[in-house]
Amino acid sequence: MAMQTDVLSTQPLNATGNFQTQGGTNLGRSRIKAIYAVCGASAGNVTIRDGASGGVLVQIATPTSVNAGSIYIIMPGQGILADRPLHGTLTNATSVVVFYG
Repeated sequence: MAMQTDVLSTQPLNATGNFQTQGGTNLGRSRIKAIYAVCGASAGNVTIRDGASGGVLVQIATPTSVNAGSIYIIMPGQGILADRPLHGTLTNATSVVVFYG
């Protein structure tokens, strides 16, 4: 089976806002392949939307940093498609990186 697309990573998102490429621009249309999150001191969640005011694509509950310092989740199938720049809301999470293609 051939690779569909190159998989890239965003810059770490440390506060609510748009995920950016390593070059510092907002992502365009992309597929989320995996998510890596560093947990905060208390339980929280990470919400990723299709654009700042778009629908929720994925919401992940994060445990405390005492129970798990970080989490890594691989998306099933071809991943989750976003048509607009990915927007993340972090609640009690230190940072999040999205792997996309």
